[in-house]
Amino acid sequence: MTRRLAFSNLTDLLQRDQARLAALGEYSTHGRRDADALPNTLVPLKHADLGDAFSDYTVNVKIGDSPLSYNLIVNSASAITWVGAGLPYLSRTGIDTQQPVEVNYRYGSFRGTIFQDELRIGDMPQLTIPGMQFGVASTSQGIAADGVLGIGPRSLGEGTLQNLPGTETIPTITDYLATPHTVGIFFQPLVENQVDDGEISFGGSNRKKYYRPVTYTHITTIAPSSRYWGINQRITLGSKEILSETAGVVDSGCTFLYLSIDAYERYQAATGGILNPENGLLQISIRKYYGLQDLKFHIGTAVYKLVPNAQIWPRFLNYCINGGKNDIFLIVKALATPTGSGLDFVNGYPFLQRFYTVFDGSLARVGFARTPHTNDNTN
Repeated sequence: MTRRLAFSNLTDLLQRDQARLAALGEYSTHGRRDADALPNTLVPLKHADLGDAFSDYTVNVKIGDSPLSYNLIVNSASAITWVGAGLPYLSRTGIDTQQPVEVNYRYGSFRGTIFQDELRIGDMPQLTIPGMQFGVASTSQGIAADGVLGIGPRSLGEGTLQNLPGTETIPTITDYLATPHTVGIFFQPLVENQVDDGEISFGGSNRKKYYRPVTYTHITTIAPSSRYWGINQRITLGSKEILSETAGVVDSGCTFLYLSIDAYERYQAATGGILNPENGLLQISIRKYYGLQDLKFHIGTAVYKLVPNAQIWPRFLNYCINGGKNDIFLIVKALATPTGSGLDFVNGYPFLQRFYTVFDGSLARVGFARTPHTNDNTN
C-alpha cells in the first residue's frame, strides 16, 4: 500500500472540496434504507487496506481475468462502483448488460455501461464478488484514479441508470459483501514517509483498530443531509458554542472540516485565527496554538474531541500551501450558507483520521469510536 498526494497545490484541493460540497447540497430526501439485520458481531469481518491519497482514499481492485489492477477512490457520497477513468477495462469474462449509466460528481463525471464480472478487492479471497454489477466508463473527466468504489447509501444510485425509472438502482458493493450492510473505516493522521494509513471493513468493524465502544447516532431526517451519511451534532470550543445542534454529513471525500458561515466566524473569533491571503486558511501564532482548546463534537450521547493538533494542517505539507515550515494553519473552513440550510457542517478527513467510523445502512445510523491516534501530535 502506498500513499500519493492527489493534488498539486491548495487551489486543487479547495476546488475539489467546493465542487463536492455543491453536489452534496443539491439533493432532496428520497428513497428508503434497510431496516433490521443481524448484529455485526455475528458476521465475519472482511477488510482491505486503503492507500492514502490525502484528499482521496484508494483501494486496489482486480476484475475478471484482466491483467490490470485498478486503484479506485473510496467515495462515501456515491453508491456506484465503476472503472475505466484511467486504465481500460480488459476482462474477457465480463457480461455487457447494455444498460447505460451516468454519474455526475460536479468535480468529475463518467458515462458508460453496466457490466457484470467478478470483482476482487485487494488480495483477499473473501473479498471476491462473482457477478458484481458495476460501471465501465466510455468517457470520464476529473477523476484522479481508475474509477470509484461507492460505499454511500444505495438510494444515491437513483437516477443514474438511463432509460429506467428514477428509483431503479444496482446493488452497492456493501449489498454484495456485507450482511448487515455495514462499512467500517479507519484512517490515521498523516506522517511523513508513512505508508500504512487506513483500512476499510465490510460487514462490521475491526475491533483491533479502535477503543470500544462504538457509539451510534441515527441518520438525520433533515434534508439534504438525510440523503447521505448525515447526522445531527453540536460543536463547542472549550465552553463556547460554535454551532448549535443541526444537521450535516460525514464525508471521506472532503479534505477540510467545514462549518456554516456563522459557525466559522465564531470559530475564527474564538481561536484568533487570521485569514492568510496566500491560501485562504486561518493562521495562528505558536502562542495562540498553545492556548487552543479542544474542539468538541456533541453527537448523540457522546462527545468527540479534536485536540489542538488535530485542528491544524500537517506542517510537513506547508510547502504545498505557500506556507513557511513552522507556520500553523487551521483546517476549519466555511461553507457558503448560514446555519439552517440542512447542510451546516461536513466532518471531513480531519475528523475521520481521529475517530473510527462505522456506516451502518441496515439500521440507518453512523457510529464513532476513539482510536490509538485520536490524540496524536503528528501535525
